[in-house]
Amino acid sequence: MTDRLTHQDEVGRVRMVAVGDKAASQRRAIAGARLSMTQTAFEAVRNGQGPKGNALYAAELAGIMAAKRTSDLIPLCHPLPLTSVKVSIEATDSDRAFEIRAEITCDGKTGVEMEALTAASVAALTLYDMAKALDKSMVIDAVRLLEKQGGKSGDYHREEPSE
Repeated sequence: MTDRLTHQDEVGRVRMVAVGDKAASQRRAIAGARLSMTQTAFEAVRNGQGPKGNALYAAELAGIMAAKRTSDLIPLCHPLPLTSVKVSIEATDSDRAFEIRAEITCDGKTGVEMEALTAASVAALTLYDMAKALDKSMVIDAVRLLEKQGGKSGDYHREEPSE
């Protein structure tokens, strides 16, 4: 680990990290997000009956598209040659929530954590958009990196609290 922010130079100006001299390696990251809502909205979304159609399919596709556009959204991210983007959304009946999981891989010179986080976030935002006619009080939370593999900083696995 470094003791300073990597996207700042010696005097604090932002910069894009130089990766030109780094060797490409296999990178993988998994991120998650959560969207909770009222019982009525939850049942409609879970059953594919939302006011705008099947919100789960739309959100999964939006997450995939977002991962591919991360460098257009996050100013200092490098465009990466993604080799796989998977977004899945699972209903959690007891919490009236949807757990979103985005898994990204690439063979590149920098990691794909931001792509995974972007995919999970945009999938959650899309679910919100698709169901807002039923529930404007929905909450998006727990946007987090779950795992990363590859790169100089090594592997990371988040310890999720057990219930």
